[in-house]
Amino acid sequence: MTGVIVLIVALLVAVAAGLVLKARSGKVQSFDRTDHGDSPGISTSVNVITGDDLGEPLGERATLVQFSTEFCAFCPQTRVLLTGLSAEHPGVKFVEVDAAENMDLTRRFKVFSTPTVLVVRPGGDIAARSSGKQQKAEMSQALQSVLDDAGHGARW
Repeated sequence: MTGVIVLIVALLVAVAAGLVLKARSGKVQSFDRTDHGDSPGISTSVNVITGDDLGEPLGERATLVQFSTEFCAFCPQTRVLLTGLSAEHPGVKFVEVDAAENMDLTRRFKVFSTPTVLVVRPGGDIAARSSGKQQKAEMSQALQSVLDDAGHGARW
């Protein structure tokens, strides 16, 4: 009888965890700007990513960073979405990071599932983050928020 109770509890916990993950999938979490001083350099902050971290310069207005893996179910769709968004907006760059090949970044940014997308301001501050199946409307809104801030002369 004890084994049956343990099994039922384990199943309930697994279902609850699955429902929470599904509810959070594709939801964008926004972040305030991070003051990283006058010399952006290489940062170990989980709030800032640099061109040195990515191996290429950040976009002039924003950068969309996608952490992917070879066997990721939603990564191809996310790549198409982010490539399209970057093409629609001058100065927005798309960079894909292989999470398995870049474990230092994967750990630093606490990437637990792929795809994980970071919307990055021109100075490297992470404006928003989302994991799982991406929603175009939410990702567009997060990007537009960064572009609107940049257009109003916000200081990075």
